[in-house]
Amino acid sequence: MPMTLTLSDLTRQTGLDVLDHLEMDAAIPVLDGLQAQGDLIVVPLADLADAVTVEDRARWRPVPPDGVEVLRGGAGGNPHTLVAEPLSCRWTEDLHDRDGLALGVLRADRPVHLMHPEHGASGIAPGTYAIRRQREGRGPMINRSTHTYVYD
Repeated sequence: MPMTLTLSDLTRQTGLDVLDHLEMDAAIPVLDGLQAQGDLIVVPLADLADAVTVEDRARWRPVPPDGVEVLRGGAGGNPHTLVAEPLSCRWTEDLHDRDGLALGVLRADRPVHLMHPEHGASGIAPGTYAIRRQREGRGPMINRSTHTYVYD
């Protein structure tokens, strides 16, 4: 994948669809920091050093051409899919998250993308990131019953 892609380029390359209301000629920005997409949040792993750790014997698998479905929306809704050029990104779900929000960790050598039919795509710069559920609530997550997941 070239460094700057449009949504049209990415849907053509991956075969994944997005909804018609999205601007297909829009360039997809590639960011190296915190970013959100609906009910997910992408966080540089270094920013979560006290909360998320990858297991020593984690099984890292390459992100395949058709992507990795990171999360399907509530009630069987639309999926968030991580897509990448062949051999440019690895994914693991072998981790510990003190808050129980992390779905997995990615390591990318080149820009990768998180796609969703309603949100389009967001670009993730090379690096190591945790993809976590977002939650609503106040204060520290001492009591999970006071927090709810964000659903889109």
